[in-house]
Amino acid sequence: MPQPMRDVVLRHHELIKFAIVGGTTMVFDLAIFYSLSLTILEQKPVVAKIISGVMATILSYILNREWSFKNRGGRERHHEALLFFTISGIGVVISAAPLFIANNIFDIRASASLTTLVIVDFVLNYIIGNVLQMIFRFWALRRFAFPEENARGAAAGSTDFDPTPEELAEEELGHS
Repeated sequence: MPQPMRDVVLRHHELIKFAIVGGTTMVFDLAIFYSLSLTILEQKPVVAKIISGVMATILSYILNREWSFKNRGGRERHHEALLFFTISGIGVVISAAPLFIANNIFDIRASASLTTLVIVDFVLNYIIGNVLQMIFRFWALRRFAFPEENARGAAAGSTDFDPTPEELAEEELGHS
C-alpha cells in the first residue's frame, strides 16, 4: 500500500473497521428484514424490523467489541454491553428521525405512489438515517462504551504498550 494511503489507514483504522462492521450489519439487517417481511411476517413488517434490528445490534456488538475496538475497553463486560445497547438504542431513534420527519411533518404518504414510498423509505431509513446513526454511534462508543485505547490489550498481556517499572516489578515477583 502506498505510504500516504497507509498513514491514513493507520490513523483511522478504528473508523474503517467500524464502517465495515456497519456495512456488514446493515446487509445482515436487510436480509433478515426482507426475508421475514416478505414471508412469515408479511402482515407484520414492524415486528420483522424489530427482530432484524435486534439481531443486527447483537452482531454489531460482537464485531465491534472483538474487532473494531478490540484494543479499547477496560470496563466490565456487563457495563460495556449496557452502554453499547443504550447507545445503539439512541442510534435507532436517530436513524428513524428522517423517516419520521418525512411522514409526520411533510406527510409524504399522502401524495406518493407505492414505488416512490419504497424508495423514499429506503433512502431515508437505510442511507440518511444510518449515516446519522453511524456518526453518533462511532463517537459515543469510543467515548463511553470502549473509552480507553489499549486497555483490553494491556490486560490480556499484549505487547502493544510499554509497561511501567512497577508493572515489570510485579510481573517479576509473580513469576518467581
